[in-house]
Amino acid sequence: MPVDRPRSFYEVMPNGGFSGIFEVAGLPKELKVSYWIWVIGGLLGLLGGVIGLFGALVLFAILPGVAILVLLLVLVALALAAAQIVLAMKMKEGREWARLALTIVAGVSLLLAVINSSFAAGQDGNWLGFLISLVATVLMWVPNSQNWFAAARGSA
Repeated sequence: MPVDRPRSFYEVMPNGGFSGIFEVAGLPKELKVSYWIWVIGGLLGLLGGVIGLFGALVLFAILPGVAILVLLLVLVALALAAAQIVLAMKMKEGREWARLALTIVAGVSLLLAVINSSFAAGQDGNWLGFLISLVATVLMWVPNSQNWFAAARGSA
């Protein structure tokens, strides 16, 4: 576990709030690309979650029992998408724990793609989503990014 792990909720939230979401000055190119992949993915997840909320509300009129399950899944997806954005912003601040957490998110993406592919319902998994998160993860761990994290750790 990285030594810079958060010890309170306030250490998890981005410094300066979400107003710094577009500030990427000082990051190496690899981390800028990785950061934007994670943030855009999280924003698309939030958009999909909002659309899913509307779908769940419509489903309440037809199948209330199924709608409750769909609503719970959509709420979990919204929370995960928001967490992905927060983690990307903390990664941008040089937090090792956020980089590790995003790596775990990519691993979960692989697991979900494999599970989704195993169903015979004609789905082939979300392999594109996994490949995109894999690229973002690799970019966080290349030597140039490693050096930047080491320098950020030294200055903190």
